[in-house]
Amino acid sequence: MQTPDHYDLLLDRCRTLFLAKTHDYGTAWRILRLPSVTDQIFIKANRVRTIQETGVQLVADDVNEEFVAIVNYCLIALMQLHLPAGTPLDMSAEAVAAAYDHEAAENRRLLLAKNHDYGEAWRQMRVASITDLILMKLHRVKQLENIGGDAWVSESVEGSYRDMLNYAVFALILRGEE
Repeated sequence: MQTPDHYDLLLDRCRTLFLAKTHDYGTAWRILRLPSVTDQIFIKANRVRTIQETGVQLVADDVNEEFVAIVNYCLIALMQLHLPAGTPLDMSAEAVAAAYDHEAAENRRLLLAKNHDYGEAWRQMRVASITDLILMKLHRVKQLENIGGDAWVSESVEGSYRDMLNYAVFALILRGEE
């Protein structure tokens, strides 16, 4: 399967789960400030790394589900970044779906552009390396958040969330997730 098709398939799965949770919980995620979203992504990525390093998993939650959660938390961060000031905490399911779809489409465009330029080098990577890249991006985001986002030469927080989302998709593809 080609990368764009795989991306679409995986994002559809992530979207279905996200919208089901929106049905159950509403838009409770809207209360999270960006550093809290960053920390949620960290918790997920750190759990994956711990399992990769120790080979032991005591909680039954599947590692693939952690990568799905990383995708969805990155999309939460991107939605939070781009929703207009004054957007109410409670949003309709339709508004959430539209915001989710917009950010997922933006990420798809980025993925295709980078895959073109990098020649899909990620396909030769280990999932553990992708996990490390996600954790490195998280540390960069935390640093940027700590300095108020005032980067001199670095990519933006938005760019880091977009990269982490795509890394999580790559990990799912490499792990054989369909």
